[in-house]
Order: sequence, then C-alpha cells, then structure tokens
Amino acid sequence: MGGATRSPVGNGGMIYEYPDLTAPLRQGDIFVGIPRIELSLERILLVDAVGEREVKWQELAGRTVQCNIIVPVRSVAAIVATQDCDAIRSRDITLCEIREFRDVERKSHDTKKPEKWKNLITQQARLNQKWFYLPPDEKVGFTEKMGVDFLVTLRVPRADLEELRCLRKGRLNGVADEHFRERIAEFFRRYPYDEWYPLNKEELAAYAQEYPDVKPFPWQEQPVARSESSPR
Repeated sequence: MGGATRSPVGNGGMIYEYPDLTAPLRQGDIFVGIPRIELSLERILLVDAVGEREVKWQELAGRTVQCNIIVPVRSVAAIVATQDCDAIRSRDITLCEIREFRDVERKSHDTKKPEKWKNLITQQARLNQKWFYLPPDEKVGFTEKMGVDFLVTLRVPRADLEELRCLRKGRLNGVADEHFRERIAEFFRRYPYDEWYPLNKEELAAYAQEYPDVKPFPWQEQPVARSESSPR
C-alpha cells in the first residue's frame, strides 16, 4: 500500500502520535468508539408497514428497494486501514477492529514473562500474522496490550468519520506506520498455505495442541503406517 512518507518520530508516547483535531484522516489513525454492527443473516428483525417481524435474509435478498431492519450495535476501537491517498477522497473508510491482545492472539493467554512476550510480539516482523501489536498507552486509552485484528474490518462513510475526529485518540508514528503498512499489505495479498499438510496423525495431534482450529486433510485421518524396520 502506498502513502506519503512520515517523519520517524512524532510528538507522542511509545509508538503513537496525537494529531490535532483538524488533521486529515490517515492510515494508522486510532479511533475509540466506532460502531460495529452484529448482523445475522438467519435472524433479521424487519420493520415495515405490518410492524416488526423476524425474517431470514433469503426472503429480502431479491428486493430492489431499501428496507428497514433493527440490528444490535456496539462500540469498538479500530484503526484506519485505508491508505492515505484514498483516505482523503474515498466515499468509505475501512478500519480494522482493535481488541485486547490476549483476545486477538490466543497463544498470549498465559504469557507473563518479558522473555516470552518479546518472542511473541516480534513475530509480526518475521511471520505473516493476522494481527498487529499495539502497546499500552494511557492517552490513547489502552490500559492493556492491544492487537489489530486484520480479520475484522469495519466500513464507515469518510464524511461521517471526519465529523467524528473527536473520537480519534492517536495515530501510529512514522516508524510504527511503516511496519503497519507492510503488515497489512502482506496480510491481504497472502496466499492460502496450510503448513500442517505433511504432518502425520501423531504430529498433527501435537500441532493441534498449539493451534486448535486446525482441520486435518483426509490422509491425516488415517492410522500412522509403520514398517517392520521403522524405529519404535
């Protein structure tokens, strides 16, 4: 992703800057208080002349006119993912949700020692992770280690977000923004790669202890074949 070059360090704390209220939107801007809509396509509360009734989206998919529905919404923290050149002219801005790091990266649940935190956090510079680490910062409003979840994107009209710049609590400084820009670009251009495909059933079981969401391939569901000369 492209974007204007920023100075390596700004006036801020840790990896953050605190832009003026009138500063334009930029990639790396951090907002606290962005609406996230929870929509189920199986249970939609439709509001029409008849009143309120629950329907499935399949019943509404063929409509060519706008209809009104009631959906639950909650406030979340999020970071602007749209690159700078589009953030000043696009109709919509894309943001990625920010949550506590322990929620974004399950391997951090039991992490306490600085040595283990160091190993986990620096992975993002070497591996194509689904997250981007954000350290605590009181001024931004982060009292815990946080993480950008690239899997959860939100879309907000640019004009509306510009009017809500009072919710912008900070932005990444020049150094952090370079890493963020590279990480998010790598994530969205990545190819599917299931690294566990050559493991046998026993090796896969060990792998699944660390990555419980792994799904075995058909050949990994077969018993491990051993020859008479195989070491035991």
